[in-house]
Amino acid sequence: MSRCALWRLDPGSYARHELHAVERAWPEANCYVDLWIEVLHTLGLDPCASLAFTLAIDFEGDQWTFFKPPVADLFRLYGIDVQELNVWRALPEHVEEQVSRGRMVIVDADAYFLPDTGGMSYRSEHTKTAIGIQEIDREEKRLGYFHNGGYYALAGADFCGQFRLEEDAPSLPPYAEFAKFDSIRRRPPAELAMESLDLARAHLSRRPSANPLTAYKERFPADVEWLTGKDLSVFHRYAFATLRQLGACAELSAHYLRWLERKGQEDLEPASRELDAVAASAKALQFKVARAVNTKKPVDLSTLAAMESSWAAATAHLASRLGT
Repeated sequence: MSRCALWRLDPGSYARHELHAVERAWPEANCYVDLWIEVLHTLGLDPCASLAFTLAIDFEGDQWTFFKPPVADLFRLYGIDVQELNVWRALPEHVEEQVSRGRMVIVDADAYFLPDTGGMSYRSEHTKTAIGIQEIDREEKRLGYFHNGGYYALAGADFCGQFRLEEDAPSLPPYAEFAKFDSIRRRPPAELAMESLDLARAHLSRRPSANPLTAYKERFPADVEWLTGKDLSVFHRYAFATLRQLGACAELSAHYLRWLERKGQEDLEPASRELDAVAASAKALQFKVARAVNTKKPVDLSTLAAMESSWAAATAHLASRLGT
């Protein structure tokens, strides 16, 4: 078997979904959320309906929730069945088998061998990230994959490095999943919106009992003090785990609520505005922290206080409008 692919996609002409538009405050959130936005987009399904889970994010102590679409939501909304892949033989063989059966393989990859991370991790740092593989050619050593906000390809040495084809040392296999698309449901827009609204109520009911930004505001000065003196790579890891997850999730929540309004759910705009404010403030705070760490000057906590108030207002409004 040579090349096998789910769709005929060209990385050079691939048009990403509007949720990944560069003018957004946070064009990308995290690898798993982002690849599913693009996969649903490629399938001709509306990814906005899947964003109900963003309403349940929390501050987890040393990070904000690494939010991702629950597989149960993907199945309920679209009929997409995601299962864990048991990696018991060479990973390229599994990928070829599953893609040839019409399934996408999601695997923990090494960004060191992902050309789309040029200027960040590519050929400079080994970091874990999730990719969705929809095309493989084992003979030509080529791979087509979704990652973050787009669709890309790799080949040659990157293919060999990604699959550890030239390493003698034993290593644990990566975590992998496969997505089955043979029972996809293409619901009418009104029906899809009702299913999504039901999920929104369920996820909102799981929200933190206390304002998570209150806890983060209390923790924040110690985080900045700890970051002072660390190198820039430590700051980037901290920012990704905290401010990016918080800000990106808030912005996606705001977009989702406006989507629900367009589908007929009334009076969600006040919550959307407050969540947009959280997203923008998280972006600004990220730059302030970077400067503070570099100059060793204190960070003004008024930004976090405003975010705390916006979060409380958004949550209260949603609870009253959605009845949770």
